[in-house]
Amino acid sequence: MRPAVCEILSRLDDIGGEPRFVGKLSAHDNGMLEVTGFEYPLGYSGRVIATDGREISAEVVGFRGARALMIPMTQDAPLRSGSRVLPYAKSNKAAVGEALFGRVIGPMGEPIDGEGPILTTETVPLAGQEGNVLRRASVSRPIDIGIRALNGLLTIGRGQRLAIIAGSGVGKSMLINQILDGVVADVVVVGLIGERGREVNDFVTRRRGNKSASPTVTIAVPADHSPSSRLKAAYRATAIAEHFRSKGLSVVLVIDSLTRVAHAQREIGLAAGEPPTMKGYPPSALSMIPRLIERAGNDSETGGSITAIYTVLADSDDLDDPVVDSARAIADGHIVLSRSLAEQGVFPAIDIGKSISRVAVDIVEPEHHEAQTHFRRLWSIYEENRDLVLMGAYQAGNDPGIDEALASWPLLIEYIKQRPHELVDYQSSVAQLCEMFAP
Repeated sequence: MRPAVCEILSRLDDIGGEPRFVGKLSAHDNGMLEVTGFEYPLGYSGRVIATDGREISAEVVGFRGARALMIPMTQDAPLRSGSRVLPYAKSNKAAVGEALFGRVIGPMGEPIDGEGPILTTETVPLAGQEGNVLRRASVSRPIDIGIRALNGLLTIGRGQRLAIIAGSGVGKSMLINQILDGVVADVVVVGLIGERGREVNDFVTRRRGNKSASPTVTIAVPADHSPSSRLKAAYRATAIAEHFRSKGLSVVLVIDSLTRVAHAQREIGLAAGEPPTMKGYPPSALSMIPRLIERAGNDSETGGSITAIYTVLADSDDLDDPVVDSARAIADGHIVLSRSLAEQGVFPAIDIGKSISRVAVDIVEPEHHEAQTHFRRLWSIYEENRDLVLMGAYQAGNDPGIDEALASWPLLIEYIKQRPHELVDYQSSVAQLCEMFAP
């Protein structure tokens, strides 16, 4: 089919049976476009005709009187007053299907891996479909992650939502790569939001080199892209995961990172005139987090599941950061990575005392739970008395619990440590834990 014919059909598809309003750009201030005559609701997208002929995608984020406020996907496009703004209904849909397997796409669903067009036949809403809360099934069985500390101590269930919280440079990306190497699932959907371009390329190369990995769909938006692009990419990744869950599949969704998604919403909210609240975050940035996380989970009707893992950047290692606190409150568990352990060469640097899986007690056997509890007790006793021991204020034999914790500390660290390319299955992880730390 000729390109001109394809373009005409695409425009007809955009029009549909609804009235078509063509807007006009009247102002451009600090990345915010003011458009007259564009009578569409919040979240609707349009295409602004730049002076060089490009069509720049933009999204309605608010209103100022009769004018629509829009955020462009490209920040440096040559726009001028009076430029036409065309409606683009398809930008609020996500193309889905098995044709996405092994592909890398951008925030608008466009292929960026140089392997040609993606031939999909189905679409789903980017914002998801509001469903009955009673369709959300409980987490009832574990999922094999391939990491001993997670399988044994912080057992993750199929359909669980998990936050990985850490400061910069503590090993979040390495942990995510290791999880994706070892996880057992039908489909993996990865949203690389606001990452360095080099890390995106390294991730794609690693996944393609792993021939035994689950079918993977990657949505990548580097850090230098517009906030609207970053936000769209997170919603697109979630919508694609929802589609495969509706087919009854076990899906693992990774968003790296949730903090940069919240930063994108903060930029949009402040530009639209929202008042800043805690640490400069407007209300829309913090309310977006539970809306995104709650879309994951189990579906009782189809039997499908989305096991979601969100990385959260704790700025300055502040665990009370608003984004960290919001993610921790709504997720079904969180993993805190310790800078102190990372500096000692312990990988993954999981702080067991500050980490928790809220569903573990419901999905593990009693003897497994007893070993977990014993491990955590020894870890807690050591951490509470560490300074006392280092100062020489504790004499051996005064407290049997402290003596046991001190003697067991090398074993605790040995159980957590795992080489980056080493994988330990669920059964082996549990067997080692019960053998080493049964009360």
